Amino acid sequence: MALLDIKKAGNPVLKEHCAPVERVDKRLKKLLDDMAETMYEADGVGLAAPQVGEPIRMIVIDVQDDHGLLELINPVITYREGTAVDTEGCLSVPDIYGEVERAAKVKVEYENRRGKKQHLTATGLLARCIQHECDHLEGQLFIDIAKSVHKGAEA
Repeated sequence: MALLDIKKAGNPVLKEHCAPVERVDKRLKKLLDDMAETMYEADGVGLAAPQVGEPIRMIVIDVQDDHGLLELINPVITYREGTAVDTEGCLSVPDIYGEVERAAKVKVEYENRRGKKQHLTATGLLARCIQHECDHLEGQLFIDIAKSVHKGAEA
């Protein structure tokens, strides 16, 4: 595995609408492994492929809950319920935090690395992380939708 370079705000790849993954081959499985290693090394809870320069619909998430590491390929949020405002940060926007309103509960459909369709219902940090990472696939950063932003340590 290898650590990847995390692209920072201002890099054009972070504003791209990402292409669907047609088929998970050996290269994309390695990319998933490298993305997870990069996320863990950077103390993140999620990482989207465009953040490492790949404009494809693939994300990894680990919010340190019972789900463990999640690999979501071609994720689609199919249901949103309620609202919750909380502080978010992003590996592509270092040392900036913001208050972001998101759905409190989401359902997401995706494929795993073997191409099998999966469904997941999430609340709390996992729901927030899924929405944040899916935004990356649409070329949107949390600072684009934050109610307020501030520098420094997370509030």
